[in-house]
Amino acid sequence: MHPLVDVSALARQLYRDPAPVLLDVRWNLAGPPGIEAYRRGHLPGAVFVDLDRDVASSPGAGGRHPLPSADAFQEAMRRAGVSAARPVVVYDESDASAAARLWWTLRYYGHPDVRVLDGGFRAWAGAGRPVATDEPDPAPGDFTARPGGLPVLDAAGAAALARDGVLLDARAAERYRGEKEPVDPVAGHIPGAVNAPTSENVDESGFFLPSLALRERFAALGATDAQHVGAYCGSGVTAAHEVLALTIAGVPAALYVGSWSEWITDPSRPIATG
Repeated sequence: MHPLVDVSALARQLYRDPAPVLLDVRWNLAGPPGIEAYRRGHLPGAVFVDLDRDVASSPGAGGRHPLPSADAFQEAMRRAGVSAARPVVVYDESDASAAARLWWTLRYYGHPDVRVLDGGFRAWAGAGRPVATDEPDPAPGDFTARPGGLPVLDAAGAAALARDGVLLDARAAERYRGEKEPVDPVAGHIPGAVNAPTSENVDESGFFLPSLALRERFAALGATDAQHVGAYCGSGVTAAHEVLALTIAGVPAALYVGSWSEWITDPSRPIATG
């Protein structure tokens, strides 16, 4: 199953039975809260999912956005109306930087049919599709969260992959090089990691590049389906975007959920700059 759906295809699918569950996960690290954008307008029937509350556990030793427990994630998804027998479509404002994390988490916890709306809310509204402001109260879903649907890395696994495979750092180049670190208290990157900013996975409108273009981009970085590949970022959100782009390109990849914000909690772990 292709992990993306475009506006036209989604509009048709909303008339099918069962129609997909729509999840709005608009989020911005610097704010404002995504619920504000949701209340100004969202896809009809979409339920808001809070990335910080529902798609991550509390910040701490596991990083800024650790993986939520199976029980907590299951409860949040059932509250949003998610069931195993219904497809799910997730979206954010435009470039899937947050939607990818929800896509990845649903797939990791075993949902078989999850896709991301390519271009997000901006593409939907820009195409003249209907927008709603009401907040639906969906019937509870029956989704059961079972971990292990997608591969994950811990810190030791990330270090080994940087040495023996291909570990992609999804952050902006200046953060990777350690020249600028606006979020975490320590700058730099995991030694051996290769910089691959997620901004280069999409075009200026937030649509993903074609699969062949993505495959060529990652191949130039050494990431192919013949290699063991993984990705990390600051806190495991945009790295999920990298995994999504790699999936579109046909390259399986593991996610280091704790990412840089977990890596730096242990002062014995090495740090590279430049």
